[in-house]
Amino acid sequence: MTQASGSTHPDALFARFHDIFARIAQGSIARENGRELPYEAVQWLKDSGFTSLRVPVELGGSGVTLPQFFGLLIRLAEAESNLAQILRVNAGFTELLLERKDDDDTRHWLGVIGKGETFGAAASERTSATSNSVTLTPDPDKRPGHYLLNGEKYYSTGTLYADWILVRAHDAESDLNVLVRSDTPGVARIDDWDGFGQRLTGSGTTRFDNVLVRQDQILDRYHVSEPRRNTIITAFYQTVHLATLAGIARAIQRDAVEFTQARTRTFGVPGQSSPRDNPLVHRVIGRLASLAWSAEQLVDAVANAIEKVHQARKVGAAQTEDYIALDVQTFQAQQVIIGQVLEAATLLFEVGGASATSDKRRLDRHWRNARTLASHNPATQREAAIGDYHLNGNPPSERFGLSYA
Repeated sequence: MTQASGSTHPDALFARFHDIFARIAQGSIARENGRELPYEAVQWLKDSGFTSLRVPVELGGSGVTLPQFFGLLIRLAEAESNLAQILRVNAGFTELLLERKDDDDTRHWLGVIGKGETFGAAASERTSATSNSVTLTPDPDKRPGHYLLNGEKYYSTGTLYADWILVRAHDAESDLNVLVRSDTPGVARIDDWDGFGQRLTGSGTTRFDNVLVRQDQILDRYHVSEPRRNTIITAFYQTVHLATLAGIARAIQRDAVEFTQARTRTFGVPGQSSPRDNPLVHRVIGRLASLAWSAEQLVDAVANAIEKVHQARKVGAAQTEDYIALDVQTFQAQQVIIGQVLEAATLLFEVGGASATSDKRRLDRHWRNARTLASHNPATQREAAIGDYHLNGNPPSERFGLSYA
């Protein structure tokens, strides 16, 4: 299995999706205010090939490099950060398959993504359980190779919009990754995500009530208690968050410029005056532009680092130390980007007075979305892990339940 060289110029890739991103951005405030789930926008992205960017060309995708993919994801997040998060699991599952052994199962599922079908997740627990509470048991009718899936998951990001669900379950032997069509009888996808940000991501409950599963829908076995090693997936999933944050920073800069250019009155200045000519406003816009640029450059640096390890893995040259260093580098970028984007989301309101708080503008969505994304992963724990690594050489301990040899 091969991928395209990724030689397509970034400008050509951006041009390919420019109109779709513009359409998505145009409706973002109305969707936020009306809590309108973006089913149509997700379909645009499926139809355009955005959801299969990393799939090899011969399997229906575009075979782009990781820096190209993350560059496009930043632009999508600039248009609508909910959509970048909705497609996070689909992107991660694609990467898992690319990292997995090249067999019939791998090619089949990559081909499914290449056709424009997408995957959501049912992986996380909301209860006090520290292991998988979803069970896979033999079919009581004793049909060979058939099982029943039962249980409930939360934080099911993207599942409302997905054709397939990647479910973490367990049986009497081990934990398993099970792939289930989202319209299978017994599957219930519930829009009960109550976070104050990323409100349209469909990150709520997924229930399974005697869902029939065939043997060929069981992708892999693993043990959730075992740390995940020798994989780029931790870095990849985290960088999706970081790219989404960088996109939010670009949106903040965009909205600050548009808001300022349209205004004709500066606070504390009598008569008509233009804020765009005010040196203090210049400083705010300059700071916002610098923060957005910095966040994007950090994401690009991490994306290139992931690509380097990915390419080394393909030829059997990647070492354990390479994966550990990649995780640490990604966590270090996380510490900086989160602070930069949250600063930008607050500083945005310095370009205007009370009018900047209008619901019609919904500028507060940027801070709420950024704060919610920043809360998905424990930055304080990651910072401590970075320090332990540099002081004592101890690698970060990641348990994510998806490990491929």
